[in-house]
Amino acid sequence: MQKNTYKFMLILLLIGCMLILTSCGASTQPITAESTGVWNHYFVYPLSWLITFVAQLFNGSFGLSIILVTIFIRLVILPLTLKQNRSSKAMQAIKPEMEELKSRYDMKDPKEQQKFQKEMLSIYQKHGVNPMAGCLPLFIQMPILMAFYFAIIRTEEIARHSFLWFNLGSPDPLYILPIVAAVTTFIQGKITMRTLPANMQVTIYIMPAMILMAALAMPSALALYWVIGNVFMIIQSYFLYGRTKDIELNA
Repeated sequence: MQKNTYKFMLILLLIGCMLILTSCGASTQPITAESTGVWNHYFVYPLSWLITFVAQLFNGSFGLSIILVTIFIRLVILPLTLKQNRSSKAMQAIKPEMEELKSRYDMKDPKEQQKFQKEMLSIYQKHGVNPMAGCLPLFIQMPILMAFYFAIIRTEEIARHSFLWFNLGSPDPLYILPIVAAVTTFIQGKITMRTLPANMQVTIYIMPAMILMAALAMPSALALYWVIGNVFMIIQSYFLYGRTKDIELNA
């Protein structure tokens, strides 16, 4: 439970950083093949090129390209998400055993703490559980998602095109995308963050509010990206968290 809280707060922090960087204009210069720096050359530009390439395949539709590339990116990182989910379930499965072990030691005594740590590692080894396995995929996913976020912002061609009823380079005049982005963010949070402690449940409302305020002011291309990503995550989360089958631990 505490582990899920840390993950949730990390995601909030990363989204906050993206919004701050964008509003400050620190990383919004147009991206090209000549852009320098490891982040630009190896992360942002390849995704910008992919968005443009897919748009050319579909008669210059950058809106459709954002939808397809968003789904593609989510599918690419899906194995990492599955690994993270399996690790979380494994940690939950051994939680009663860990609590029972902890109750046998005086955690204020350094010597007792050392004994507890040794037995804790033994339990991890017994069940084949790696406590760090759930965090590593998250740290791999976030740079990819952040790079895609900035690729959308910094690809000049996107701002010059329209999709459905909105201009991709301007906020949605009907406010439909921002509202849908916020609602889908809330639904996703309710599914994936329901294991948060009761006193942390309010944080489920923070992310939708952040997304709503950002989507009202930022280009519709970003709101479209958030909506598609959220819908994908809701479907994914239903299959990952909507079923309560216990994970089988290694003997």
